[in-house]
Amino acid sequence: MTDSPDKKDTLLSGKAALAGVIGFPVSHSKSPRLHGYWLRAYGIDGAYLPLSVAPDDLGTAVKGLQAAGFRGANVTVPHKEAVMAFCDEIDPLAQRIGAVNTLVFREDGKIHGSNTDGIGFLENLRQGSSLDFHGLRVGVLGAGGAARGILVALQHAGVSQIKLTNRTASRAEKLAEDLNNSRENAEAGLITVIDWDQKDRVLENCDLLINTTSLGMEGQPPLDLDFSALPENAVVTDIVYAPLITPLLAAAREKGYRIVDGLGMLLHQACPGFRAWFGREPEVTEALRRTVLGGETADREV
Repeated sequence: MTDSPDKKDTLLSGKAALAGVIGFPVSHSKSPRLHGYWLRAYGIDGAYLPLSVAPDDLGTAVKGLQAAGFRGANVTVPHKEAVMAFCDEIDPLAQRIGAVNTLVFREDGKIHGSNTDGIGFLENLRQGSSLDFHGLRVGVLGAGGAARGILVALQHAGVSQIKLTNRTASRAEKLAEDLNNSRENAEAGLITVIDWDQKDRVLENCDLLINTTSLGMEGQPPLDLDFSALPENAVVTDIVYAPLITPLLAAAREKGYRIVDGLGMLLHQACPGFRAWFGREPEVTEALRRTVLGGETADREV
């Protein structure tokens, strides 16, 4: 793939493939920049649009986009759970997560919903660290919507152990109960909850440490951890990408740990949708990273 996609002129014709991102608000989204890069890079007759849709209008908007000939759409806050009601089919991972972020409008008229956040997370780690997830011992900080998708993906990938901590203990306990009780097979990683005031215990015997909280994000206080219990061969990752190198990642790198930033999760989660809508398997490259980072600062959502 070329590193200079802007050199390719693409004509938007009456046969153009159309997709977009549904959110409220949606002006912060990096997805139009991301998909626009791929459309130009591959010379595809298509467009990807930001679609601001108020919660009360969600069903009308989804059906309207389908009727207008769109191939599908990404779905971001606050619609990821509510949009499930308008799907005819939902893949098993999205069912377990309880949220959909990718819609495909099929030729038979059915709307298929999936959740690619966990896939994006795993692919980012594979690209950034070459981790083998089977049998991995994992520590996770945070128990919000992003954590749920990641935990389901980790269980599905065959990790052996997950230690979870969250500032609100009841939320972590509820998440662990839900996912432990819905495990698809006996090999899925069992989730154990650790109190937040003892969060450094999450690092003990940990192969992969994941921060899914907003701590360390621009405008938020840093995440303070004692790395002394973390094995020297562990990988540390943060799903925050504003800043790209969070205080957690900077501290881990200074101590010699391998780190993976959170931008790749956003990029990799977009691949399945692009493939379904535009018929091309996209690549996640350094040129793409530079292009997406060149836009305005945004949060971790699509």
